[in-house]
Amino acid sequence: MPLLVSNYSWQQTKTAVFLSLPLRGVCVRDADVFCTENYLKVNFPPFLFEAFLYAPIDDASSKAKIGNDTIVFTLYKKEAVMWETLSMSSERNSENIFLGKLKEDCIPAPRSVGNIKINFTPRVFPTALRESKVAEEEEWLHKQAEARKAMNTDIPEFRDLKEDEKNPEWLKEKGNKLFATEDYLAAINAYNLAIRLNNKIPLLYLNRAACHLKLKNLHKAIEDSSKALELLTPHVADNANARMKAHVRRGTAFCQLELYVEGLQDYEAALKIDPANKIVQNDAEKIRNIIQGTELKSYDFK
Repeated sequence: MPLLVSNYSWQQTKTAVFLSLPLRGVCVRDADVFCTENYLKVNFPPFLFEAFLYAPIDDASSKAKIGNDTIVFTLYKKEAVMWETLSMSSERNSENIFLGKLKEDCIPAPRSVGNIKINFTPRVFPTALRESKVAEEEEWLHKQAEARKAMNTDIPEFRDLKEDEKNPEWLKEKGNKLFATEDYLAAINAYNLAIRLNNKIPLLYLNRAACHLKLKNLHKAIEDSSKALELLTPHVADNANARMKAHVRRGTAFCQLELYVEGLQDYEAALKIDPANKIVQNDAEKIRNIIQGTELKSYDFK
């Protein structure tokens, strides 16, 4: 319960009121002042002073000065008249003042109920109209949307994971970062966990295949690349780059196993998707030369 201050003093002229409050034993930093045109409050625990002023003041230009265990207010009157008292009579209490203030403020009426119509821009694929695969492209989008919903979080060891750690996309990005730092085993672990949560996302297998290639787990690289290609259907422009990479990674694994014919088939499939890719063109030509016996088998496929 605060102690109300009564040992204050005040003086006035026709245009201003000078109010002095004692602050003995109180830290200046603890004094909190609130002032409006009709109300003044000073809170300096455990003391409290408040006054519902006799008449309105210009609170914007009024001043307060703290020092020498005292706070001195200079309150400029809005109307040049002498006040009978500093505070209003008890009948004109705080409720009346603030109610009057509320009446002055214009409160807008509630908004009327209405409907907002939203038109979504149709998805446009880069396929030429004469080669349109709208049905296949819409099927691909539908498959991706369904794949993102296919979450398997009921596995017991997942119960203690954080929410973001149960997100396959978050795990995929974590695996990508680990791959970039050449921590391939840790990246595989991230992809493994993401696949256990959702085994319908082709990029998880595609990225794990890249890790297996780096670690010379060639049969696993072939298996993951094949699974990615299985999920990357139907064949549309939106997944062309991923399909090209899957063929190259599987072809590279075949070649490192010295299965050059199978490897060449994958490289040629990649070239059908991206005929202008010079790196794939050069690698395919080297594989042909190896098959024909005109180049050594020690070529390191990237």
